[in-house]
Amino acid sequence: MSVATLHEADRFEWLEQQVGLLRSGALGALDITHLIQELESEMGNERRELFRRLRVLMAHLLKWQFQSAARSNSWKGTIRTQRSDIARLFKENPSLRRFLAEELPDAYREAVEWAADETGLGDEIFPTECPYAIDDILSRDFWPD
Repeated sequence: MSVATLHEADRFEWLEQQVGLLRSGALGALDITHLIQELESEMGNERRELFRRLRVLMAHLLKWQFQSAARSNSWKGTIRTQRSDIARLFKENPSLRRFLAEELPDAYREAVEWAADETGLGDEIFPTECPYAIDDILSRDFWPD
């Protein structure tokens, strides 16, 4: 089975093989084309992780602010967890910070839809643009009122 075919048939075995080739210094035997694709895919995964966590965090911040009578420890826990997980993501991948401003508008738009669905409030209740500064979104001390 060729290296390219192995990548399609059993990705895990292919990854093991590529790691073995790297460890042994057999660089000429590496499947460079698929390695590049895998690395680019992994970069996309990290950005998607940031996007998903921002979306969840902002949805809960919106619920916290716009449905204050229903505030719960569960919402507080979700907000804290997402902030902590984003901080960990940045600790492990500091360069991801540069994508915050780029990901924020789409994450916010989806957060509004989520918050509207969960609260029963109409989308029009929420600001059309994110009302929170990035530093506030990530701050352990920020709780919108």
